[in-house]
Amino acid sequence: MSKRHGSYGFDAPGALIGLLLGAIALMALAAVSFALDIVAAGMAFLAGALYTLASAASYLYTTRRGKFAVWAEELRRLGGDERLLDLGCGRGAVLLMAAERLPRGRATGIDLWRSKDQSGNDEATARANAEAEGVSERVELVTGDLRDLPFGEAAFDVVVSSLAVHNIPDAEGRAQAVREAHRVLRPGGLLLIADFQHTPAYEETLRGLGVVDVRRRDAGWRFWYGGPWFATTLLEARKPA
Repeated sequence: MSKRHGSYGFDAPGALIGLLLGAIALMALAAVSFALDIVAAGMAFLAGALYTLASAASYLYTTRRGKFAVWAEELRRLGGDERLLDLGCGRGAVLLMAAERLPRGRATGIDLWRSKDQSGNDEATARANAEAEGVSERVELVTGDLRDLPFGEAAFDVVVSSLAVHNIPDAEGRAQAVREAHRVLRPGGLLLIADFQHTPAYEETLRGLGVVDVRRRDAGWRFWYGGPWFATTLLEARKPA
């Protein structure tokens, strides 16, 4: 994976802050327990603090390095001339890695630019990152809803999404986003969705559309948000030709 030059923030920063504050609180409780000579409680609180710190370290690694490594491997299959769409592109972490591999292609990112999903998430930051990575001439940014994509049918060779579809609050909305991804994908095109929730439902929606070449797989420890209980799943599908 090449060195990133842009600024990509932190995924769901509130969750990371919560883990760090939890670790601090547990350490304080451990200190008080030891001061009062309640050793068993102190050991329990200390163990909890260390566990929570380890979770925070896992989360921090994933948001700053791990997810980039996983996506870099997934994007190696690009041939260089595809039209690619990134659903919920945020600051451009996946979008711009893809653009680097598309010297004869085009990478389009769409988002509603909400900072609660990613710190500093706005279109201006994504554009600045595209400039920093040297790919701005082959990147297009669009403001729009994943449930109503402003693109024609079969407009893209590849559609990707990283931790975005789950942000749609209702099941029907998420299913509609998957249907829209399928609609704008050309026959024979590749769909890759990384998410830590709802991927069985995404698969069910695709199979209901007649997609048979679809599978879910664990993205591995580099895509854990705190530990294996918050593992990311990769959903990979090919639209029937």
